[in-house]
Order: sequence, then C-alpha cells, then structure tokens
Amino acid sequence: MYEISIKSHFSSAHQLRDYPGDCERLHGHNYGLEVVCRCQGLDALGMGIDFKILKSRVNEVISQLDHYNLNDKSFFKEINPSAENIASWIYRELNSRLKDENAKVYRVNLWETDTCMVSYFED
Repeated sequence: MYEISIKSHFSSAHQLRDYPGDCERLHGHNYGLEVVCRCQGLDALGMGIDFKILKSRVNEVISQLDHYNLNDKSFFKEINPSAENIASWIYRELNSRLKDENAKVYRVNLWETDTCMVSYFED
C-alpha cells in the first residue's frame, strides 16, 4: 500500500448559521489543505498517481471554493460551511474526479487556522 499526498491552500469567507458567537458573522480564512491518497499498486512508470494529475484535480475542486463566500454555494445552502463539512465535501468531490485513476482519496486534512485542523476520511 502506498500513500501519496499533496498540500494546497485556498481562501474563503463563511458564516456559521445559528452559531452562538462571533463565527455567526461573515469572516474569512486562509485554509491549508492536505490530500492523502492510497493505492495498492503502481503504474508502468512506477507511480501510484502522478503528482501533476493529483494537483490538477485538487485545483479543480478548490477553484469552486477559492475567493467565494461559501454560504452562497449550493452545496452549503442546507448545511453550515464548517471546517468539517468543507473537508467532507472536498473528499467526495475529489474522489469523484479520481474514479479513473489508480489512487483513491484516503484522508483530507483541512486547517482553518495554523492551530486548528480537521481530518475527514471514510472506512
């Protein structure tokens, strides 16, 4: 089993509906992102997934978040754009874009600040 990861970042605004504090007001974050993929085998070039392909797919996904108010996005109309919900959305979106690749997303780590991070993965 191989684990392959890349790091990226994006900036977004959001507000947490019905939150009992400051986060109910519109504010922004410079999010840090780590995507960890797993694959059992390597291709003919000796790679689980080309970093270039993985970076491209990650950029496709985060381009839907970068410099947006996340509350305006359709996928966060019914649920709060919390770090947990953002991480799970990235996980699902990215896995759907990697379905033809050898690798599968194993875990998404999302930093809302330098000291606050959430991980999302499925068994």
